[in-house]
Amino acid sequence: MSKGFVIKNATLVNEGKKYNAGVFVSNGIIEKIDKSNSFSLPDGYEVIDAGGLHLFPGVIDDQVHFRDPGLTYKADIYSESKAAVAGGVTSFMDMPNTVPNTITQEILEEKYRAASEKSLANFSFYMGANNNNLEEVVKTDPTKVCGIKVFMGSSTGNLLVDDETALENIFKYAPTLVATHCEDDATINANTKIFKEKYGDDAPTCIHPMIRSAEACYLSSSKAVKLAKKHNTRLHILHLSTAKEMALFDNSVPLEEKKITAEVCIHHLWFSDKDYDSKGNFIKWNPAVKSETDRKALFEALLDNTIDVVATDHAPHTLKEKEKPFFKAPSGGPMIQHSLQAMLEFAYRNEISVENVVEKMCHHPAILFKVKKRGFIREGYQADLVLVDLGTEQTVSKENILYKCGWSPMEGITFHSKIVSTFVNGHRVYNNGLFDETRKGERLLFER
Repeated sequence: MSKGFVIKNATLVNEGKKYNAGVFVSNGIIEKIDKSNSFSLPDGYEVIDAGGLHLFPGVIDDQVHFRDPGLTYKADIYSESKAAVAGGVTSFMDMPNTVPNTITQEILEEKYRAASEKSLANFSFYMGANNNNLEEVVKTDPTKVCGIKVFMGSSTGNLLVDDETALENIFKYAPTLVATHCEDDATINANTKIFKEKYGDDAPTCIHPMIRSAEACYLSSSKAVKLAKKHNTRLHILHLSTAKEMALFDNSVPLEEKKITAEVCIHHLWFSDKDYDSKGNFIKWNPAVKSETDRKALFEALLDNTIDVVATDHAPHTLKEKEKPFFKAPSGGPMIQHSLQAMLEFAYRNEISVENVVEKMCHHPAILFKVKKRGFIREGYQADLVLVDLGTEQTVSKENILYKCGWSPMEGITFHSKIVSTFVNGHRVYNNGLFDETRKGERLLFER
């Protein structure tokens, strides 16, 4: 029986540098990084020759909706974590708008228990806040839970926080990071009325960014920032979508010193309103995909550290649901299997460096959430690792999509990279299309 393994001849991409090294792994931990690459092999160690491949830390996705429990006809922890590891994502943080909503500590812990039995990736779950559960919110353990999720805009179930006193108290008393979905409901409702009167039931998807407008986003996100500054709250604003919102964030200090941080998602970097004609409801997200000007501003903000992390907001719906008329079709789509490849495609186009992709998808989520010993290739850290081939093309098709919903807005796109192997806690769970499901992921812990 092998005592451990060593990955040799890979090009490591880690902490802003590329270099060749051997990475020794034992008992799920990176025990040694040998930059000489001329090491002698300890007895009982397996050798993985990664010549021609790049080795990344595993991606940490800080925003997913795996629909489990209660909506598992769309997706579940097992199916979507399988898609995640096939895409190089070794850790995820899942949202509370499941059925039942995650609004008590008991429900929260039940999700952790279920994930320990089903998830192929490491996992954390947000505690949900609503107008009436402050007592449960304040019980949240900052060392064991990624954060508190606040919907400052329409959401599933009883999770819209629209009571001003409740909102103030959540920001004031939250024991850990508060993550917000920011869209102003009054603005959205007024816009919806206008467009329903204009189009009736036959509305085109291209009106979505006019209904869920830049102004709706800015009104809400600026309110969140104001509340965070008032109460000294640790605030993280999710899935930013507009150029206007970038003025709310600061890139003058290191991430470690920021109290207010920002996230952008793949779809807001990849698509713009010009894509509604061809993609329709398949790129209907909340917040909406907006203009090309917004898309470019988000990318620039990512490059200059105004935006701190890249995530997916992976949120599957069935094809049947997405094929409904615009006003009845739900918002959201699957992305986690292809997020790393999408960012590496930007690198292939010389729009971002590979080192910066790793920073925004691996290092920065770990720093931002203070994830314990993950997100970097370092001795003593968990061996969450991804081997990537940057010289092989792969086309997204129904035959290789692993999402339970069976579709992807990226279908038909050819990426110039391929995920070869994914290691979760030193276990090679994915290798060239094959899975070893004999070990499950672990609960993320936080050094707070």
